[in-house]
Amino acid sequence: MKNLSIDIVSDISCPWCIIGYKGLQGALANLSDQLSASITWHPFELNPDMPPQGQEINEHITQKYGISSQQAQQNREMIKQRGLSVGYEFGNRGGGRIYNTFDAHRLLHWAAEQHKQTELKLALFDLYFKQNGNPSDHQQLLDTVAAVGLDVDSARQVLSSDQFSQHVRAEQQHNHKMGISSVPAFIINKKYLISGGQPVETFESALQEIANKEADEG
Repeated sequence: MKNLSIDIVSDISCPWCIIGYKGLQGALANLSDQLSASITWHPFELNPDMPPQGQEINEHITQKYGISSQQAQQNREMIKQRGLSVGYEFGNRGGGRIYNTFDAHRLLHWAAEQHKQTELKLALFDLYFKQNGNPSDHQQLLDTVAAVGLDVDSARQVLSSDQFSQHVRAEQQHNHKMGISSVPAFIINKKYLISGGQPVETFESALQEIANKEADEG
C-alpha cells in the first residue's frame, strides 16, 4: 500500500478549508485499499491584522471582497450547500464575527507534538463554524483542548507565553515564499499541489494519478 504525506496549509476561519479536508477525507476512504496518508497541518492567517475583538462578519466580507450584502448571503448559501455535499453542516453563519487565529495556530503546533493535531484542528473548525465560537478567546481554546483529550495545563502555558510564535510566523513566511497566497493548499509528497475546496471525485482522481506517478518513478 502506498503512503502519501499530505501537508495542508489552512486557517480555521476558512470555510473552504474544512470543505476541502472533508473532500480529501472522502477520497482517502474510497481509496483505502490502495492508499494511506500522513497528514500535517500548517498555519495560514486569513486576517493576521484582525484586532482581538474581531469584526462583524457581514461588514468584514463586504469590505474585504468588495461585494454587496446580498452577494455575501448568496456566497454563504453556496458554501453551506458545498459543505453538505461532503458531509459537513455549517452552523448559522448569517451573523457573528470573524477573529484573529494566531493563538489557535500556536496550539495546533503544540498539538502536533502530542500527536493530536488533526483532532484539535477539526474541533477548532467546529468551534468556529458550528458553535459560533471565538478562536481567539483563550478559555474557549482551552475548552476545545479539553474536549479532544489534550492536557489543559500544558495548553494554558502555551497561551500565556509566546511559545511557538516564531515557528508559526516562520512557517507562514515559508509558505508565502513557496507561492501559497490562498487556502486551502494540499501539498502531496512535498511536490504536488491541489488547491481549493475540491469535491471528493477531484481529490480521488488526483491522488490516484500522483500515486501512479510515484510508483513509476520509484
